[in-house]
Amino acid sequence: MVAGLRPLFAMQTQRLARRTNLGLLLLLALVLVTGTAGLALGTTTSRWALVGHGAAAFALIALARPKLRIVRGGLRRHRITRGASLLLAALLLTSFTFGLLHSTGLLRELRGYTTLAWHIAIGLAAVPFIAWHVCARRTKVRRTDLSRRSLLRAGVVLGSGAAGYATLETALRVAGLPGAGRRFTGSYSAGSGDPEAMPTTQWLLDDVVEIDHNSYTLTVSAHDGAERRLGLAELAAHRDAVDAVLDCTGGWYARQHWEGVWLHRLIPAVGEARSLVVRSATGYSRRFGVDDLAALLLATRAGGRPLRAGHGAPLRLVVPDRRGFWWVKWVTAVELSSAPSWWQPPFPLR
Repeated sequence: MVAGLRPLFAMQTQRLARRTNLGLLLLLALVLVTGTAGLALGTTTSRWALVGHGAAAFALIALARPKLRIVRGGLRRHRITRGASLLLAALLLTSFTFGLLHSTGLLRELRGYTTLAWHIAIGLAAVPFIAWHVCARRTKVRRTDLSRRSLLRAGVVLGSGAAGYATLETALRVAGLPGAGRRFTGSYSAGSGDPEAMPTTQWLLDDVVEIDHNSYTLTVSAHDGAERRLGLAELAAHRDAVDAVLDCTGGWYARQHWEGVWLHRLIPAVGEARSLVVRSATGYSRRFGVDDLAALLLATRAGGRPLRAGHGAPLRLVVPDRRGFWWVKWVTAVELSSAPSWWQPPFPLR
């Protein structure tokens, strides 16, 4: 009788493994999409992306128990790819741990990098292994996967993830942990109202540029190809101002009073241009729609004081409601373009 039941047990085990792997794959995709959206967006609309990111991460933990049963069976088979699978599991667990440490505020920096940066970097390192795992162990979607029972199970897993995330947020407030005060993007306040205390960070491989203020010029290219060159004294004579939050994807934010000149004053007519490119002395650049002109400030001062080199002196772009990588530092050129504003990578590649 026991021997007769073995095929049934094996079939149930295979079914559980397939459904668990399919659920993990969908949740990992959700974690990646919501995490990317949370980094790219700086408005309150990204709050829901980040809530979804946290809930999906806890939902992954909810599937850990059935996945462990599958892993135990796989380890007994001594596959040659076992090491890569274990490395993938270690990367995902480590990324989750760093994300949790950042969310709670219990540890916010390690070896000169924020725990959020570690969370992102390790998570990205896991992506090639996830792709390999999917290709090596393909799981086809079947019609039964969309049955009422399957959808109810998926709802339970997602509900568990949402409950786990809500429990964490409640615990942070009850315990008075630093994470309770983080911004909706997950960033912590650093130097708000005090530019001198604001961190100095650059995108990827850029270094701080020391620019001679006496010889500095800004090149503004119009839609007809004509160029204007403006010195720092002319730019600094303007006193346009805006209170805006610089929210860095590294996990910190600072609200400052920025002064400078609205970009639309320097480009009164856009002609047939569809976008404008703001370029840095480092070669870094970001492209904006011409409709954004009225919301872009070229700042020469912050908190009533001239910018420091590390903060983009002598001229940096201020882009309210956008993440820090849009705030181009050491601006040397602004040019109109016929290309659309989306004609660029969503994140800078250098």
